[in-house]
Amino acid sequence: MRPALRTVLCTVGLLLTTVLFPSAARADNPIVQTIYTADPAPLVHNGRVYVYTGHDEDGSTYFTMRDWHVYSSSDMANWTDHGSPMSLATFAWADANAWAGHVTPRNGRFYWYVPVRDRATGSMAIGVAVADSPTGPFRDAIGRPLVNNGEIDPNVFIDDNGQAYLYWGNPRLWYVRLNTDMISYSGSPTQIPLTTAGYGTRTGNASRPTLYEEAPWVFKRNGLYYNVFAAECCSEFIAYSTAPSATGPWTYRGTIMPRQGGSFTNHAGIVDFNGGSYFFYHNGALPGGGGFTRSVAVEKFTYNADGTIPTINMTTAGPPQAGTLNPFVRQEAETIAWASGVETEASGEGGMNVGFIENGDYIKVKGVAFGNGASSFTARVASGTSGGRIELRLGGATGTLVGTCTVTGTGGWQNWTSVTCPVSGATGTRDLYLRFAGGSGNLLNLNWWQFTPSGTGGGNLLTNGTMEDGTTGWTASGGTLSSATDVAHSGSRSLLNSGRTAAWNGPNQNVTAQLANGKSFTTSVWVRAQSGTPSAKATLAVTANGTTDYHQLTPAQTAGTNGWTQLTGTTTVSWTGTLTNASFYVETAAGTDGLYVDDASFQ
Repeated sequence: MRPALRTVLCTVGLLLTTVLFPSAARADNPIVQTIYTADPAPLVHNGRVYVYTGHDEDGSTYFTMRDWHVYSSSDMANWTDHGSPMSLATFAWADANAWAGHVTPRNGRFYWYVPVRDRATGSMAIGVAVADSPTGPFRDAIGRPLVNNGEIDPNVFIDDNGQAYLYWGNPRLWYVRLNTDMISYSGSPTQIPLTTAGYGTRTGNASRPTLYEEAPWVFKRNGLYYNVFAAECCSEFIAYSTAPSATGPWTYRGTIMPRQGGSFTNHAGIVDFNGGSYFFYHNGALPGGGGFTRSVAVEKFTYNADGTIPTINMTTAGPPQAGTLNPFVRQEAETIAWASGVETEASGEGGMNVGFIENGDYIKVKGVAFGNGASSFTARVASGTSGGRIELRLGGATGTLVGTCTVTGTGGWQNWTSVTCPVSGATGTRDLYLRFAGGSGNLLNLNWWQFTPSGTGGGNLLTNGTMEDGTTGWTASGGTLSSATDVAHSGSRSLLNSGRTAAWNGPNQNVTAQLANGKSFTTSVWVRAQSGTPSAKATLAVTANGTTDYHQLTPAQTAGTNGWTQLTGTTTVSWTGTLTNASFYVETAAGTDGLYVDDASFQ
């Protein structure tokens, strides 16, 4: 952890709770504590909310930003850090200012529109990058600016008829109609008239008579078009206008979020997720925070009956958790509700890990559903020193201790091993704190963790679920099954099912002897496409009394070629008569693209 931020973050949870909200639970806003983040652009995809952010460098005295980051959540409380899939280096023609962007999916790909400084002109321009996965990596789609008129803050909206619009601008407001390829446009940029009727009245500034400042966020709800924007710097508040079409005419509707939060800018994004509406913004709430060191936060809200947006105030509590977290499947260490003292970094096993851990640091994971209890805890760890301890506590960093895992030196910060320790007293749904203890300096790195439920006789019912023992335990229902060493979610190997001739072809394993009738089983498996973007799922085929029933163990999720997708779900499995066969397998909804599979558990 960077020294200045570490010193204050170690106590920020206590300060925010006791000073701002004396009787409240520990703060969960801002949603990221390991770095300064800004300019959130939320996106809902495949049952998760992804938030694309800018990154304010520590100690900045200007908008010093060199890369962008991605976070995601399935419950609006625990956020997974996917690292930085794009930076200034992505655009060979840019030399500075990795500022506020926006991501939109189309054509099975993800397009990230960002403002950067064009080294040829020295002015701001809009670039576009593309990826096959929402977490990247992203690459420059056209090798030059898409739009170059010196203005910033791109936002893309795709209307119901398929027409995509790119909006941007400060001090003016513009749009172009994007073509279906999303990397070119028809016609010329059109300037939206900034009238006081459309965007409110600003006083004392003849050159800018309306409240519009920057950061447009356009969307459609119930046939009405909304433009949410940052208003009247400085400091800014968030306001909005509405229109009967994507191009206007716009009518000013008022303030959403007043001037709050210690940052003289603000930048909003709105999405609907799992039946709720969420308002993302940034402030200067973290220690050392301010106008150039900002942090992304989120609030839940409900539209008024007439479609207007209510006033939304910044809080440290954030939205209620939408669901719970399953501790009995592998959870990435960088899935965090609140962190104190730690950082994240790229892991040698793929993805990210939590690192730079010192004595007294902790990670909070919110709403962990232990159910009837857990018997053990396994963690993937590394240490370039003599290690330390992971204390498993409930309800707080000094809460009830239910287990302690000792980590010894592994000979390097990316030399990974797994450690397991017994657990007692973890039942019900609780906030879990992984508190780290030991000597001075950095103690250990943490890649992932997983609990074993009580009474399961060992947890994972699959043989060689990590795929580190080649194809042991696995067969292919069609095509060729091989052990892949070039691509792995973690460790050094995965399984590749190539040459598939039907959608149901996939790696499978017989689990007949392990099944219990009428019980619930939790599945987690990571998949990646060898080609294309197939929709993958895990299935259990159960044969009893000559009849075969198929249980879908996980919702189908799109698998890409440049990143891993987790399939996870819980299903009750039952049958009538005598069970003669049960086969666990991974398949696709359609198509025969080759499929990589790794880190599978069924328990």
